Amino acid sequence: MINKNEHKPLLSIKNITKVYTVGENKLDILKGVNLTVEEGEFVAIMGPSGSGKSTLMHILGLLDRPTGGVYEIYGQNVLKFNDNQTAFLRSKIIGFVFQQYNLLNKMTACDNVALPLVYSGGINRKERAEKLLKEVGLSDRIEHKPTQLSGGQQQRVAIARSLINNPKIIFADEPTGNLSSKQSNEIMQILTDLNKKGISVILVTHEPDIAKWADRLIMIKDGQVLSDTKQKEKEKRENNPIKIKKETSRLSIAEFTENFFSAIRAIISNKTRSILTMLGIIIGVASIISMLALGNGAQKSLESQITSMGTNLLYLMPGRIRIGGVAGSVVRRIYLKDVDALASNTELIKNVDPNVNGTAQVVYGNKNTNTYITGATPVYQHLQNAVPQYGRFFTKSENDKLSKVCVIGTTVVKNLFGNENPVGKYIKIGRKQFRVIGILPVKGAQGYRDGDDIVIVPLYTAMKRLFGIKYISSVAVEVQKGKLEEAETYLLKTMLERNKLTHEYADAFRIRNMSDVIKMLTSTTKTMTLLLGAVAGISLIVGGIGIMNIMLVSVSERTREIGLRKAIGATKIAVLLQFLIESSVLSLLGGVLGVSLGVGISFIVSKVAGWTTFISTFSIVLSVGFSAVVGIVFGLWPAKKASELSPIEALRYD
Repeated sequence: MINKNEHKPLLSIKNITKVYTVGENKLDILKGVNLTVEEGEFVAIMGPSGSGKSTLMHILGLLDRPTGGVYEIYGQNVLKFNDNQTAFLRSKIIGFVFQQYNLLNKMTACDNVALPLVYSGGINRKERAEKLLKEVGLSDRIEHKPTQLSGGQQQRVAIARSLINNPKIIFADEPTGNLSSKQSNEIMQILTDLNKKGISVILVTHEPDIAKWADRLIMIKDGQVLSDTKQKEKEKRENNPIKIKKETSRLSIAEFTENFFSAIRAIISNKTRSILTMLGIIIGVASIISMLALGNGAQKSLESQITSMGTNLLYLMPGRIRIGGVAGSVVRRIYLKDVDALASNTELIKNVDPNVNGTAQVVYGNKNTNTYITGATPVYQHLQNAVPQYGRFFTKSENDKLSKVCVIGTTVVKNLFGNENPVGKYIKIGRKQFRVIGILPVKGAQGYRDGDDIVIVPLYTAMKRLFGIKYISSVAVEVQKGKLEEAETYLLKTMLERNKLTHEYADAFRIRNMSDVIKMLTSTTKTMTLLLGAVAGISLIVGGIGIMNIMLVSVSERTREIGLRKAIGATKIAVLLQFLIESSVLSLLGGVLGVSLGVGISFIVSKVAGWTTFISTFSIVLSVGFSAVVGIVFGLWPAKKASELSPIEALRYD
């Protein structure tokens, strides 16, 4: 805390040195400079080219750091300050007027003047900027951009910008170097008027007529002060030191908004480059969306097919007895009385559906087809999710009476009837007339077989009238909930006991557990979906590398802008976030366009190729989120590089 009763000069430097290393050689630019500036002084620093006057100005303005010495502002050694404190000084205490103006060409005069308020957290930015522009005689140029202003007008804008945070001192580095005599006098009059209002002015110039405007003239040569002369008597002013903030820099809403619109301006001003940069992200996101849509579609289709086969089912089928590891020729059959015995355990078994299977020639009119024939009980429609979409399924009474009725799959309908309604029509199966009473729902492919190329007839009708057999091909067993493993053990044990076989001959009967099949196929499709997404994600990473390259180019192109922002109060964090926001906006915009393209591709593939596609909200969120992460990750290095630039080195960059 500063004691206001104790006098402290505005600026004080002691034994300041600055050494540049060029290869193996060292250049001594400043050689032990000592200087004190009080509040309200108007100081001109003169000297020949290479004397070190501009270097001294940059050190005083905290744009550069000395090699050695002490620099105090209100008695506080600012060389020990961190980045946030130094940025605060450049924002609140110091105002800069540069020879090259250093205005941002994509912003209006008003926005250029208001820019320091973004970093200092000032309010009413537009109103304050307009007021200052009017004070420097630019009330009719408020919305003009720098390229629409003369040199003198641009310098006035720079002066207004230096005043926006009510600084204690203004540093003017050759402010009239690029101006005519008339414009130079106008600028010097403005600086003089500001000095009369109590603002200290330190002016660097090589023109004697400009130096005469100052109250005090300091001559520098070969990095040393030759003379320090008072040209006019200056009224002493009250010393009003201020406390320098030390809090951590935080991103304000105003700062975020400025960075966001800065990113938009950069993207719009380089449309072609921006589109080419986003192309990698667009392709990457579109690939992820379309690949995941195909993978999820395949998974949904597979799940639908598996569900159509039943989910809580066991399938009991006859096998071949193996002796000594060699398959024998003896096949153990399953009979109806075995099925009845299995169904008697109601604690484990909910329903049973014995089936017989075979193939036969089916004829309708002058059309015929060879199809798959299944004999089943009425329970089949519920166990296999096969309730007819048109017509009905046969009843228990029709099964008991060996009725010649059938339900047929959609492939059989297409092959025999075309667009004609088959319900109520008669077809020949093995020279016997069967009445079609229903059409099965679509099943799709089931392994190597078309699940819709099927005719289902009553079990007893199939056994006695079509195939002439007494045994069962397979039994579908619906198990009570949560008892699959127990029921599987029960089925095998019961069948072995009924056939007087020991467990050594367990391969006499085969049991297929549908839940295992479901888990295996679901796991496989998920793995394939993730693999497809990962492959597509590679292109997104390539797009991220493209963003990093362009951001590096952008940092290089906007180095002077970075230097300016730091000179008017931007911290390292502020510059870092500016470029991170820009890369994120670029990446997110590419992500949104990529989602649109991916959805379009998925729709076209679904319509043209007939493949099932499914676009989940998760895949969209994942893709857009991943693209944002790519923007942050690959924008971090360029942003970090920008934030670490020295203000003066950035301002000198060509």
